Amino acid sequence: MGLIKSMVGSVGGTLHDQWQDLIECEDMGNTLLMKKVTTPTGQISKGSRVIVAPGQMAVIIDSGAILDATAESGVYEFDQSSSPSFFGGQFGAVFKEMWQRFKYNGTPAKGQAVYYFNTTEILGNKFGTATPIIYQDWSHPIPNQMTGTYAPMRVEVRCYGTYTFSVGDPVTFMEQVAGSVDEYRVDQITDQMRAEVIGAFQNVLNELGTAAHKVPVMELPSRTDEIKKTMDEKVFDAPIRERGLQLRGFIVESVSLDDESSKKIDNYELSSNSMMQQGTLVGAYANAVQDAANNENGAGQGFMGVGMMNMASGGMVGGASVAPFQNQAPGQSMPSIDPYQQQPASTNGATTEVAQAKFCSNCGKPVEGNFCSNCGTKLG
Repeated sequence: MGLIKSMVGSVGGTLHDQWQDLIECEDMGNTLLMKKVTTPTGQISKGSRVIVAPGQMAVIIDSGAILDATAESGVYEFDQSSSPSFFGGQFGAVFKEMWQRFKYNGTPAKGQAVYYFNTTEILGNKFGTATPIIYQDWSHPIPNQMTGTYAPMRVEVRCYGTYTFSVGDPVTFMEQVAGSVDEYRVDQITDQMRAEVIGAFQNVLNELGTAAHKVPVMELPSRTDEIKKTMDEKVFDAPIRERGLQLRGFIVESVSLDDESSKKIDNYELSSNSMMQQGTLVGAYANAVQDAANNENGAGQGFMGVGMMNMASGGMVGGASVAPFQNQAPGQSMPSIDPYQQQPASTNGATTEVAQAKFCSNCGKPVEGNFCSNCGTKLG
């Protein structure tokens, strides 16, 4: 028993009166996944015509066994004397497997019928995470002072988007989902699909948050291709495939952080900016100290300017930059420095006293007494 393809024009031709039955399924749209069509008697007589529209798959069933199937659009003649034709295109291998093992969940279906499957892409299916999903965000690395390594910031995100799917294996879909009902609609599986899509997406997030990918959390909407590729390669959508369905498209439309994660990132960026500003001030302080040391005409004034800069910065650079120059830990009080007095020098751990000397406050040259022989300044 099988299907013999007829000429398309014969549908409205003179042979119409010779047809026993005309079996067809109207447009299944975006709402129907499977529909059973049969004759009033429940038997398909020889010579009946079966019409398969684009985007449809037709499977002829006789008492629970497959007689023939096709996913190629056209007009077919039902011939009980012919062998199965299995016009299937990309579904050919699936149809041959159906021939070997098809059952209606253990309950034989009586009579003959054509089961039509919708092979088009079911569009516009929404998904959203009801609760936040944990994500390891490498765009905000946290340093580990003990090991000198970095770890990702743990954040929690909510994601929203759309997905599309289609029937990929009709026999599995009938065995696992639809059975032998007269009609199976998209809305009957919407909730289950959404739950399994979110589960697959969560597995993808776990993968993209590893050190091998390091995808920034806010870039997820722009990584649609990578998300779908990862889902396919890792078979994270296995529960969906096991129902005879397949995901065709997956788009993340928006990503939002929960309040705690937003605060983490804000504090991280604020801290980073503070460290950058502190680094700039430290550099400026070091340059000022060097300029003052090289200033032959007014070293004292130069050092006083450095002190004023440190006061203007709130003392922030005092501990960060003075300590390296004085070999003193940050936070400890600094000894007062008299710019007019030579400080003790250290050689090989032994301190040698140096005679006190006065320096001109105007030109910085050593003076004896109360008069600078270099610039003529009178000292008090």
